Amino acid sequence: MDIALILIALLFMFLGLAGSVLPVLPGPLTSWIGLLMVHLTDVIPMNIPFLTVTLVIAILIWFLDYFIPAIGTKYFGGSRSGIIGTTLGLIIGLIAPIPGGIIIGPFMGALLGELYHKTNTKIAFKAALGSFIGFLTSTFIKFFVALIYLGLFVRLLI
Repeated sequence: MDIALILIALLFMFLGLAGSVLPVLPGPLTSWIGLLMVHLTDVIPMNIPFLTVTLVIAILIWFLDYFIPAIGTKYFGGSRSGIIGTTLGLIIGLIAPIPGGIIIGPFMGALLGELYHKTNTKIAFKAALGSFIGFLTSTFIKFFVALIYLGLFVRLLI
């Protein structure tokens, strides 16, 4: 039974890595499920503080994933309208059945929000670029945390 749990945990670890770059799965949370499954085996003793800290980090990353593009918009000179546009674009991008909606949505939302705010095109494009850089930053953070969780997984098994 332990071998089956470890293999399923390994599957969750790889799904977590994939989920870091694909919007379908929450990467670090999926990887955390893999860590939890390893701790459910008889091979690795249950370590509640370890599981709690890694869960809190995974939830924090999942939560921040929705705000980092808006922070990027603000950092690159976006107004409140651009930030609202980024957030609405992110939600629409998640729901819309278009390829790349998670990338296009926040970018277009920031651009349209800034243009609605009557900013010139150059400033609007800069704010939209900030949204895109925020998205890339968020993806990098998720992938890095999922990679660390994979390293912890391997370390637990050695």
